[in-house]
Parts: sequence; structure tokens; C-alpha cells
Amino acid sequence: MRKTAAAVLAGTVIVGLAAGGCRDSRTAASADGTVKIMVGGIDKVIYLPAKLTEQLGYFKQQGLKVQLLTEPAGAQAENVLLSGDVQGVVGFYDHTVDLQTKNKCVESVVQMAEVPGEVELVSTAKAGQIRGPADFAGKRLGVTSPGSSTDFLTQYLASKAGVSPTKITRVKAGAGQTFIKSLENGGIDAGMTTDPTVAQLLSTKKAKPLLDMRTEAGTKKALGGLYPSTSLYMDCAYVKRNGPTVQKLANALVKTLRWMHGKSGAEIAAKMPDGFKGGDTSLYEKAVGDSVGMFNTDGRMDPEAAKNVLNVLGEFSPNVKGKQDQIDLTKTYTTQFADKASK
Repeated sequence: MRKTAAAVLAGTVIVGLAAGGCRDSRTAASADGTVKIMVGGIDKVIYLPAKLTEQLGYFKQQGLKVQLLTEPAGAQAENVLLSGDVQGVVGFYDHTVDLQTKNKCVESVVQMAEVPGEVELVSTAKAGQIRGPADFAGKRLGVTSPGSSTDFLTQYLASKAGVSPTKITRVKAGAGQTFIKSLENGGIDAGMTTDPTVAQLLSTKKAKPLLDMRTEAGTKKALGGLYPSTSLYMDCAYVKRNGPTVQKLANALVKTLRWMHGKSGAEIAAKMPDGFKGGDTSLYEKAVGDSVGMFNTDGRMDPEAAKNVLNVLGEFSPNVKGKQDQIDLTKTYTTQFADKASK
């Protein structure tokens, strides 16, 4: 955790809770009242509402003392939650389903998006060979990390196109510069990533888009339905015992979602720290503008979309496969806090 703490962005604030870890963060925040939240890649546009809420001052308006930390992948953020070092995670909703198979009750308390916000990119050098998932056989495909949401989605795309996941090689490519270098040096032929990495690769013409899951239409075309992603998920015991705090978090995040609605990429980017822009403000503005449509305005879960997540994990998550009938989706999310925040 010392290593992680060193990577914390200065002055960031965010919320969290632990899922039955070795520390008793299920019932309380830190001694000084700070609520810690781990973000599965704080500079990714898919998780932008977390930092933006702090930038807009909405956490403080609610009287919250929130600290945002970051891990490069959602699977790693999940582990920090389980260890009890944080009280919550801003990451993909599907982790709550996966964790239920480990007898961990973790629930999404604010569901910020019903689409993944991911783009499947192909190296320009391989674009002639890979025109879609039907061409994935024998190819090296980049995912954030093994067991990540991108890992499961990549396998699903291949299978849906008639290609057995055993016929593809999934490569840990991370995000940002590690993903870019993997694509540049031939470590991967194609891969799944998010903005601003997508914008960087397309602007340099080093990659071409195969599937764009930043919109409802693109997600339905690629996956056959919606796939809830960005959420604030927390330990059920913490939520039950700290309802007022969770409500304040929901109030702040939903207010941010509403603020974002109708804003341009430039207007939103102007509120973000310069360090998030990678030295190219116009490119970052484009990245935000291209992805901002993925976010909802009420923080609520679509129950039918949640079922789609279970279907995908039921096929490709080693933890969930064969246990779909044992999963109670109603325990993986709640709309009570978002409902109240919307009022």
C-alpha cells in the first residue's frame, strides 16, 4: 500500500470501502474521517466523473473528506478493496458479480455508465489482416490484465464471431503508454483500451478502430446489448452501516453526471488538472468529447443490462462460469442512493 500511496495524485479526493478485508474499513473510514476510493486508472476518461467531482467541489459541498488513489487496472483496484485499504472502488460493475462467487458482498451504489467506453483498436500495420473479431484467430490481443473486464469482453467478442477464445492469445498490455508501446512494437496485433489512449493512437494513425463501445449503438452492435461499466462499488456492510456517508457520495457524483450532460469536451476538460491532458489539451478535449456520451445522468442501474454482464461472465470468468444460477444480481447493486440523489 506504501507503493500505491506514492502514486496517489496530489490533492485528489475520492471515496471507498472495503469488501471484508483484513482491516475493518467495512464499518468506518480512516481515523480522521477520510473516505478512500481506489480508481482503476484515474486518468482514464471512463472514470473521469471521480476526479471531476472533486474538481467541481461537490464532495466538499457534501461535507465529505474523500481521497482518490489509483491503480492501473480494475482487477488490482479490486484487490486493494478486498485487503481493506480503501472503502470503495471506482471501476467496472462486473467486479461485484465476480466477487459474489467468493462470498464477498460488494454492490454498485452509483452506476455511472451502461456501456464499456472501450474501443477495440487494430495496429495500422495489421488492419488488412484483422477487419473484425472473426479475424481474431491466431492473433495477439491486448487486454488491461488477466481477469480484467477487457479480458472477458475480448473473449466474448471472439466467441460471438465464431472464434474460440482458445484460438487467441490475450496479452497484458495495460493502458496508456504501455498499451501504445505494445501496439507499436508488435507485442499485440490489436487490443481493447479507452480514451485518452484511443485518441492518441488514432491521431498518430498508428491504429484503426474495429469496434467502438463508447456509445449505446456501438455497444449493442458489438455485444448485442448494454454492458454496465463505470460505478462506485462498496462493501455491503459499509453501505448498511454508513448510509448517510454513502448518500452524500451519491449526491456528489450524480450532481457531476448532471453537470456533464450537454457539455462539450472542451468545457469538461477545462475543469480537469493539466496533468491529465498529457501536454496536448486539444487532443484531451477530443478524447473527453468522444467518450462523454457513455455516462448517464442519474447514477441508476438498468436491471436488464446487469443481466448481460452476468451472461458474459458466465461464459468467460473462471469464478462465475457454471455458477450463474447462484448469483443474486439484486445484491450486486442498489438504486436507493441514486434515486434519492436524483430527487
